[in-house]
Amino acid sequence: MPKIKPAAHAPSIDMTPMVDLAFLLVTFFMLTASFRMAEPVIVDPPSSVSDKMLPENTLLVTVDNFGRAFFGISGGGEAKTNALARMSEKYKINFTADQIKKFGGLSSFGVEIKDLPKYLDASEGERLKFQPQKGVPLDSMNNQLRDWINISARELNAVYMKAKDKAKENNQEFKGEKPRYAIKADGKAKYIYVKDVFKTFTDMKIYTFNLITSMEGGSSAKPAETKK
Repeated sequence: MPKIKPAAHAPSIDMTPMVDLAFLLVTFFMLTASFRMAEPVIVDPPSSVSDKMLPENTLLVTVDNFGRAFFGISGGGEAKTNALARMSEKYKINFTADQIKKFGGLSSFGVEIKDLPKYLDASEGERLKFQPQKGVPLDSMNNQLRDWINISARELNAVYMKAKDKAKENNQEFKGEKPRYAIKADGKAKYIYVKDVFKTFTDMKIYTFNLITSMEGGSSAKPAETKK
């Protein structure tokens, strides 16, 4: 009796669940992602072999090759807006709710506080060409950089302590790090420009801060801790 061979069929895989999952993931990331605004200045820091990473709650002063100082707070949305409110009170500059919201998304800025409302109202493309963008003042007669550092440090520390106390109340392990100070200078910047920033820190009795460098053979920025 002859054997009956079953008809040959090509194997098939139902890709519908995988496609649905992919669309769900894309939708999730689109809804939860926070878009970062462009950096107001690009600097090329000197290289080193250090591979230490900075925590999110860092006060960063960037110095470009023209000697302009730019100030920013990384990973501190609440601390940013609180610091802006304190600076607004100190310098009698009013900010709208929309301007405050935009400030929370800034990576850094390099303008006097009197020009900050106009800077915030500008589009992202206009900010790159914004005038006057002479850097945050740090001279002896008008050291706004010192005030930004001082006020922002207090606000960052308040947020840090609040998170620490909340973790303690919930009997959870707290892995946060204390706020840090960092300087990122262009490799072509004159030493006198960076020295002015050093002096601002040391005048505030801040003797421990990080210097941001580039990895040898790479382009990612890494900090090298420096103590004075």
